[in-house]
Formats: sequence, C-alpha cells, structure tokens
Amino acid sequence: MLITNATLADGRVRDVRIRDGRIVTVGQHLSHESTEHDSEETIREVDGNLLLPGMIDVHVHFREPGYPHKETWTTGSKSAAAGGVTSVVDQPNTDPPTVAKTAFEEKLALAQDSYVDFGLNGGVTSAWEPEALLQEPLFALGEVFLADSTGNMGIGTDLFADAVERATERGVTVTVHAEDATQFEERAHDDADAWSAYRTPEAEATAVERACEVAADCDARIHIAHTSTPEGIDRANEAEMTCEVTPHHLFLSRDDLDELGTLGRMNPPLRSEERREAVYERVASGAVDMIATDHAPHTLSEKDATIWDAPSGVPGVETALALLLEDARKGRLSYERVRDLTAANPARVFDLSRKGRIEAGRDADLVLVNPDASREIRGEELHSKCGWTPFEGQKGVFPEWTMVRGQIVYENGEFGEPVGKNVRES
Repeated sequence: MLITNATLADGRVRDVRIRDGRIVTVGQHLSHESTEHDSEETIREVDGNLLLPGMIDVHVHFREPGYPHKETWTTGSKSAAAGGVTSVVDQPNTDPPTVAKTAFEEKLALAQDSYVDFGLNGGVTSAWEPEALLQEPLFALGEVFLADSTGNMGIGTDLFADAVERATERGVTVTVHAEDATQFEERAHDDADAWSAYRTPEAEATAVERACEVAADCDARIHIAHTSTPEGIDRANEAEMTCEVTPHHLFLSRDDLDELGTLGRMNPPLRSEERREAVYERVASGAVDMIATDHAPHTLSEKDATIWDAPSGVPGVETALALLLEDARKGRLSYERVRDLTAANPARVFDLSRKGRIEAGRDADLVLVNPDASREIRGEELHSKCGWTPFEGQKGVFPEWTMVRGQIVYENGEFGEPVGKNVRES
C-alpha cells in the first residue's frame, strides 16, 4: 500500500509506503512500484488529512474472563479501533484474576478475538504465583493495587516490595494503582460528590510517594497509573518515575458530578476544577508521559445505585484520542503533543520498538483523521457494550480509518477482521 499526501503531526506532508504490515519508506513524491509478489500497489490518496500513529492505550479493562455482560474482547477492541487505538493493555482484575499461569493462558485465548494488538498484564495478590506468571509473555505487572478497587486486589507494602523486586529481576515493568486507604475520609452525606470527598487527593499523593520509595529501594522503575492530582504527578516526576493521566481526570471534575451522578464514580475519583486545570497544565507541558483511558465499563443498570453501592469505572477507549484531537483543533494542544502522549511515549516507556511512530521499520499502525471533522459524542453511537459515556455531548474528532499492521480494521463505521496479536510475542 502507498498512502500519498498525508500530513504528519509535525506538519510535514509525506507519502508512506507499507509492505508486509510495516512501514518501509516515508518520503516525498514516492512513485508507484510493483514487487515480485504484487503486480499492483494499492494507493490511498488522503488529501492532506492528518495521519497519526495509532494510540497505544496501556490501561483498559475489557472484562473477560468473568464479566462479558460489561464488555468482551470483541466489543472492547471494536470500540478501540473506532477510536483510533491500535494497541490496548488489559489489566488483571478479571475473574479469575490474572495472577497465575492458567489465568494468563485463559485470557490470552480470549484475546484472540481482538481487532487490535494487545498486551496482558499480570496481577499481584496474596495468592499470586510469581515464578510461573513472570515467565509468561506479560506486557507488565499491574496495575498493582495499593488500595481496593474493582476486584478487591489491594495489597500491603511488603507484598508490593516483593513484587517489584521479583518483576525487576525479570525485566518486567510494574504499574501501580496508587491510593492509600488510611487517607480515606468517611463522610455521612451520600450525594454524587461523596466518593470524591471519601478517596482524598492526599491518599494518592501519599501512595505515589511511598511506591516510588519502594521502587528506589529495589533500584527499580515503576509506572504510576491514572494520576489524578498535580501532587501525584509532581511526586512521580521528582522520583523520576513515569505516569499517565486519564481523559476523565483531564476533562471532567467534581463540578460535573451533579450531572453525572454515579456515572462519575471511578477510582481515583474526580477532583476539584482547580486540580483538574493543574493536571491539564502538566499534561500540556510535558510533565505527564502519556494518556491512558482506564476504560472500565459497567452497565447502566449496575450504575443505577447509591454512590456507595455503584461500581467504580467509566468507559473511555473510543473517545480518548477524539477528545485530545478536539483540543488540538482548538489550539490547546499541539498535534505533536497528542502524538507523543498517545503513541510515541507509551512505546518508549514500555519498550515497544515497532510501535508508536511513523517511520521506516515500525508497524503500520496508523490512523487517518480529518482534523476539522468535529462532532458531538453520543453514547448510543459508540461501540462499547456498556452503551454510555461520561463525555456525552462533548465534541470530539474521530478517525476516518484505523489500520493495524497494514490492515484496515475500521473505516467509516465498518469493521474489518480481528487481527490482534500479543505485542510481546509479535
């Protein structure tokens, strides 16, 4: 395939030649060529539209095995493809949790239905089987929960330190859900804001600092998942650890909870508008390494409960890139920053040498976007099985097509075939 007249994130207009699933040439005025195997080359003239490397979402919960009524690998990966995500990383808090060799193999079999490439994280509980699990082709270890969330996999400091040490010996990165339950504050009220009041900003900052201290003691590097406060981001930076921010912590705050109700309950929770603005500033400035969605779908009926009984989590894999591109369209972020947050930096941090950039030798994981095609986000039009979004009514710029290793998996509302492979095995 030859893609012609594409505008890259840095503004250069280039042609891109793809062969056997990889980019072989990026240049100007590339001519049509035949190979010994193909008498004709497919040419896609893209009229100067924006061509980006596909998003690598290092934090999703596709819910299989255990909870297919919430999401499946088919529905979740279709949602990813429609949102311009070409690789996803699934977290271990499924049923059974991915803490043993047999559980990993079960999830790997289910993931063969994925439309996009994937990684599978291993988990840590008191019942985990580190020797066998760490021999599997894991993407990373984690998210390791320092406080309970969906799946009740919270662990103590001693087990965390042991896990970091074991993983580091194997060359496996550890990702951390950093909240300190001793810093939670019980409140009597039960309005929509109660969850944010309960799981305090201090709980995150304290846990990030402690996790980074453990990592330093083990001479290890860790990655902090879904930092939701400027304090958490700053402490990760001070310790020279990497971190991610979710779209919901970037674009929503406690000011939105009256409208969202329990749809806005997640861990860590939404923060004040002042803190949200401070987080956005750090995302724009480069203090945050990447955007990852923490895509965690639940059904509307499950969310229809009190703030204390509703499950935590929101969908987001299909809307993340669209929301960032809308802010780039408005001039709040550069397209280069969006590329780095969603593709180049995740590939660098997690050692995906064939992903994340549009250059020769990389996988042809590509997304074409008309940067002016902004539209309202509607849950009923998205592809996650849960059928709703916390970003209802906000604007986004969605892909025209999404390509995984040279194969079109989504184009103008239509899907190709599932082509996903484990990125640690490909």
